[in-house]
Amino acid sequence: MPDAAVIDQHVAAIERDGYTILEHAIDPALIDALAEDLGRLERGYEIQPSENSFEGSRTLRVYNLLAFGPLYEQVPVYDEVLPVVERVLDPGCLVSSLSSITILPGEQAQPIHADDQLIPLPKPHVPTVCNTMWALTDFTERNGATRIIPGTHRADCSPDFVSAYDSIPAEMPKGSVLVWHGSLWHGGGANQTDERRIGIAMNYCAGWIRQQENQQLGVPREIAAGFSPRLRRLVGYGIYSGLMGHIDKHDPVEMLGDAPTEDAMVWDQI
Repeated sequence: MPDAAVIDQHVAAIERDGYTILEHAIDPALIDALAEDLGRLERGYEIQPSENSFEGSRTLRVYNLLAFGPLYEQVPVYDEVLPVVERVLDPGCLVSSLSSITILPGEQAQPIHADDQLIPLPKPHVPTVCNTMWALTDFTERNGATRIIPGTHRADCSPDFVSAYDSIPAEMPKGSVLVWHGSLWHGGGANQTDERRIGIAMNYCAGWIRQQENQQLGVPREIAAGFSPRLRRLVGYGIYSGLMGHIDKHDPVEMLGDAPTEDAMVWDQI
């Protein structure tokens, strides 16, 4: 668990600039294991690039990674990262999506966008999304490091997908994590090298916002039953603010075999 003062510094940077970088935050052995297994998944499932400019015509993406084994269960709850996200959102935050993004040589820059721009709220607004990018390789300007526009999380609008914007590369060494406010304008960079730029997009949303990937349907219930208590709640087996997500006034974690929670529903507290 990072020191409280260090967390404060990162949260302050996100409030000020819209992003922060946690350098060398992840165990090197985990980084290498993730990169190796992603290669296995890409080959085994014959993952191919998409035919649109947003996902990338030379980018490989594997979605719904929590369904692919215990290795990926470590990512959403990682102690060096989750406490920062919880401060940006709150401890009731959820896993929005967990996917890989492998930018191949020759890929063009992704359109600049904000991850919350489909949420119909006037901007600027409180954080609804806090996303992270795990660097499984070095992220450099030449190999496609995420492009960011500092301070745009305070803008009163979102970017459009066709305009060109001045941006800077979020360069970081392998094992580091970029954390950003969901309103920050950003996009994947162009890969002008002969090597792959491999990252994991571990995305979170506030407990009152719909998740990007439907975790309860995407992750089989028998797999979710084996998750740690914290991960179970992160994927949605819990109740937010004593109300949102309940099933007949019961905590949905009971569907995984847990004992009924002692937390009272909000109605019972009135």
